Amino acid sequence: MDKKQKANLVAAAHHLNPVVMIGQKGLTPQVTAEADSALTAHELIKIKVVAEDKEARTAMVQQICDELNAEFLKLIGNIAIIYRKSED
Repeated sequence: MDKKQKANLVAAAHHLNPVVMIGQKGLTPQVTAEADSALTAHELIKIKVVAEDKEARTAMVQQICDELNAEFLKLIGNIAIIYRKSED
């Protein structure tokens, strides 16, 4: 995916609300399953990540993207934008 496509997806995500939250317990199987179903339904989602520092937030989002074969687009504060193309 090139920079222009990523920028367009980030712009399209602007109005979206986070649909998944990674809380104090970290990345659990339930969070991963919820993100998977949200990506299946919407392709483009926001995830709210509660963590101490940016590196921890980035690592959790990268891990969920790796597990779900999704594209990590951007991290803005504690909100991550991820995308996975629909199989349809």
